[in-house]
Amino acid sequence: MTETSKIHVLIADDHAIVREGLKQILADTEDIVVAGEAENGFGAIALARENAHYPHCQVMLLDISMPDRNGIDVLKQLRKELPKLAVLMLSMHREDQYAIRALKTGASGYLNKQSAPAELVDAIRQVAAGKKYISPSLAQELANHINEDHEAPLHEKLSDREYQTMTMIASGKTVTDIAGELALSVKTISMYRARLLQKMRLRHNAEITHYAIKNKLVD
Repeated sequence: MTETSKIHVLIADDHAIVREGLKQILADTEDIVVAGEAENGFGAIALARENAHYPHCQVMLLDISMPDRNGIDVLKQLRKELPKLAVLMLSMHREDQYAIRALKTGASGYLNKQSAPAELVDAIRQVAAGKKYISPSLAQELANHINEDHEAPLHEKLSDREYQTMTMIASGKTVTDIAGELALSVKTISMYRARLLQKMRLRHNAEITHYAIKNKLVD
């Protein structure tokens, strides 16, 4: 198999040990080669741009939680600039927390980092072929999502921290402000924000504020 006929993969994850682990798994495959790596969200976008003129760079493995920019936001940017790039989202979080939102945003698939190496390889091959990758557990979650009770207020699905993050954002505070006030990392608050956006089917802070005011959740 020639170099250009292989599936070229870009890896974006802020943990070096995770990147090395992924590279080791893919090193044992004949049809996949790692073409580059990035350690944060902005680096992921730059890496994708650098490789955009190579038609064989087909898949990016993108961590959903990174220090500088949430993976969902990175995914949105990639969809705008490089719609043909297949993006396979990786996360330590359960699929029910992020997968549906990631797929709606344009991800080609979603995989938990604890998945077996064979599942990762299969997922890469599938999205490289232009298909979506959905694990059996995610398929069940999608089915459950369709049958949800839509009459209950959306904010009732939030955890205490997610609800707190929502109200603070609606009050005009930034993620950095919230992190400082709650003595948590910006990454953690960004994770809460991503979760509440997914659960409430909102897209950005303006919609969070509008929802909170409409439902009288803030003064």
